[in-house]
Amino acid sequence: MAARKTPRKSAEEPDFETALAELEQLVERMEKGELSLEDSLRDFERGVELTRLCQQALKAAEQKIQILSKDGGEGELTPFEDED
Repeated sequence: MAARKTPRKSAEEPDFETALAELEQLVERMEKGELSLEDSLRDFERGVELTRLCQQALKAAEQKIQILSKDGGEGELTPFEDED
């Protein structure tokens, strides 16, 4: 049985659960309204980055599910190239 290759993430890129948890923390902090404008803008920019990471992870998971469902679960998964 051949080992399946999975794309490696950069050291800076968190996994889905970590990104979601950080995003929730940012939202809570911003909702308190106690941040300076600069801090709010920095947190907002980070939130946009995390949202994109989460969307990409969900898209990849959805594509894997579609591949497995189409092949009846019998096909071998192959990495796909993201268009972004």
